[in-house]
Amino acid sequence: QVRLIESGGGLVQAGGSLSLSCAASGGDFGRTGMGWFRQAPGKEREFVAAITGRGSAQRYSDAVRGRFVISRDNAKNTLYLQMNNLKPEDTAVYYCAAAIGRFIVLEAAEYDYWGQGTQVTVSS
Repeated sequence: QVRLIESGGGLVQAGGSLSLSCAASGGDFGRTGMGWFRQAPGKEREFVAAITGRGSAQRYSDAVRGRFVISRDNAKNTLYLQMNNLKPEDTAVYYCAAAIGRFIVLEAAEYDYWGQGTQVTVSS
């Protein structure tokens, strides 16, 4: 059983930055593909970014590429999302997810475990 706990959300003005963290427990973190997703009110959950178990490769959605950076510290069993130049359309609940034994995963349905989410609100 893998447990994921996100933190770092909050309220920020457009153009500002926030850093999210996802602490993982259980499982073999270094062999687990990890991802960030988000869900805005009235919208479906959407892919934001993903990273391989060793952090050797990353993938981003077109909406965040060049502004967000996904990273991980396997010694601390922690996943990060650095969000820069935030826009009001980035407002959503952000979730981290774990795909056991997978290399890199872009589809929400392929993830095995999810965190409870953290709210990010960007004011204009």
